[in-house]
Amino acid sequence: QMRLVESGGGLVLAGGPLRLSCAASGRNLRNYAMGWFRQAPGKEREFVAGVIAGATTKYGDSVKGRFTISRPSGKNTLYLKMNSVEPEHTGVYYCNAAIRGTNFWGKGTLVTVSS
Repeated sequence: QMRLVESGGGLVLAGGPLRLSCAASGRNLRNYAMGWFRQAPGKEREFVAGVIAGATTKYGDSVKGRFTISRPSGKNTLYLKMNSVEPEHTGVYYCNAAIRGTNFWGKGTLVTVSS
């Protein structure tokens, strides 16, 4: 089993930065496809950013050029650096790890962007 614990959420002013962390335990997260998902109030959970084998990354349209996903070598932690946040980025951010059809989720961290 893999345990994922997100942190770093909070209240941030529009235009500001924020960094989310996802600490993994139980497995080496570099063996997994990892991602961040967001669920805004009253909406479905949506893809934000992901990283797969090696350092290949992918981003949702609303965060391209603003957010950066990373998982530095030597740390069993996934990060999401958020720049120039907007109110539309408000929601609970979940960390995901996937391998061979099995998914693990954290409990999420709430990000609220105030205008």
